[in-house]
Amino acid sequence: MTTAPSHPQPARPGPRIGVLGSYGGFNIGDESILTCVLHCLRAQRPEARLVVFSRNAEHTRVHHPSADEVVDWEGVSRDHVLDALTSLDVLVLGGGGLLFDGEARRYLRLVRAAQERGIRTFAYAIGAGPLREADDREAVRNVLADMDDVVVRDEESKLVLEEVGVERDVVVTADPALLLEPEPFTDEMMRHEGVPTDSRLVGMSVREPGRAAEKLDEGDYHALLADVADFLVRRLDAHVVFLPMERHDVRHAHAVLSHMTAPDKGRILHGSYSPGQVLGFMRHLDLAVGMRLHFVIFAALSGLPVLPLPYSGKVFDFARRMGAPALVGVAREQAGLLLAEVDRLWDEYPERREELHSRVRDLSTQALETCARCGVLLDEVDGGTGTAVDTAPLLDPQAEPPHPPTADPRPLGV
Repeated sequence: MTTAPSHPQPARPGPRIGVLGSYGGFNIGDESILTCVLHCLRAQRPEARLVVFSRNAEHTRVHHPSADEVVDWEGVSRDHVLDALTSLDVLVLGGGGLLFDGEARRYLRLVRAAQERGIRTFAYAIGAGPLREADDREAVRNVLADMDDVVVRDEESKLVLEEVGVERDVVVTADPALLLEPEPFTDEMMRHEGVPTDSRLVGMSVREPGRAAEKLDEGDYHALLADVADFLVRRLDAHVVFLPMERHDVRHAHAVLSHMTAPDKGRILHGSYSPGQVLGFMRHLDLAVGMRLHFVIFAALSGLPVLPLPYSGKVFDFARRMGAPALVGVAREQAGLLLAEVDRLWDEYPERREELHSRVRDLSTQALETCARCGVLLDEVDGGTGTAVDTAPLLDPQAEPPHPPTADPRPLGV
C-alpha cells in the first residue's frame, strides 16, 4: 500500500491537518461526516494540506478528492502511520462514534502518538459509548485529558465520558452530517432502481437488532419490521424503499422484505451512491422510518416526518432534540405501538412542520460551532491566517424547509 494520492498534488503553503476516523466506504454516515469535516477544514484554511487516515485509502482517494493525501492506517506497519503523523500540525479525531469498546484504544493510540510528537489534537463532534472495557476506559480518560479541545455530538456521549472519569471541559454540539449538501438523484436513477416516481414513497432503514431488540430472535425482529412496512403500504398507498446505510444492512432489508405480505410494494436500493446522492434521494420520499442515525438525520434535513426506531442512545438523543417519538425497546407485542406512532406522526406533521424545521436549523447551527472551534485551534497554530466560515444561509430565519412533502399529509384513511 502507498500513502500517495492517486494524482500527486502540489505542496500547499498552509498547515498540514490530519483527519482520523472510520473512513473508507464502510458506512454512509461516516462518509457523510468526512465530507463535512473536509469541507469545514477547507473553508477554514483553503491553503491547508488535508491528510485523511482511512481504513481503505483507495476508496477515500476516489470518493473524497478534496483530500490532498490519504494514508492507510489498518493492515500496515506502525512506522508507516507514524511517518505520516510526524509532519502534521493538527490531528482531527472524528467525527462519528469512535469511542466504544474494542475501538477507542485503537484510535486513541494514534492520537497519543501525535501528542507525544507535539502535534495539536482536536476531537471533532465525536460519539462515545458503550465503554465498559478497562483498556478503552483508561485510554479515553488519559488521552482526552491532553487534547486541545474535545467536542462531542450529543449529551449521551458527554455523560459517558463523565462516567469514565474524563475531568475536563467537554462541549456538546451536533453531528457534522447536519451540514451535508444534497446531490441530485435523478428520475433516471429512480427508474434504474425500479422505484416509481408517481406514488407515495416511504423510506426505511433497518440493521441488525443489537441492543434495540436483544430479546427477540432475528426472525421475529424481521417480522415486526415487515408489519410496519405492510402497514405503510396499506395506509398510505405507498411503496417502501429500503436504504442500506452500510453493506450488512442489505441482508436485513431482504429479510424484512421476505416477511412482507406485499413484497411487490418494496424495493431495496442496490446502487453505490455518495452521501449527497443518498440525501438527494430522500427528497423523493414522503415519510421515513428507520434505525440508522444518519438515515434519521438525512430525513430531518429533507423536511420529512420521521419515526426513529429504537437502536442506541445516539438515536434516542437525536430524536429527543428533534422532538420526534423516542420509542424504547422492540418486541412483537409492541407492533401496535409502532403503528400508532406512525399514524400519529403522519397526522400531526402539518402542524409540526415549522417547529421541526426550526429544530433542524438550530442543530445545523450547532454543527457549525464545531467547525468554528476547530478554526480557533488553527488560529493558534498558524496565527489566524485562515478564512471565516459563512454561516448566513443556515441562520436565515426566513429559509424554507429543505423539502416539504409533495402534498400535505392527510389522515391515514380506513
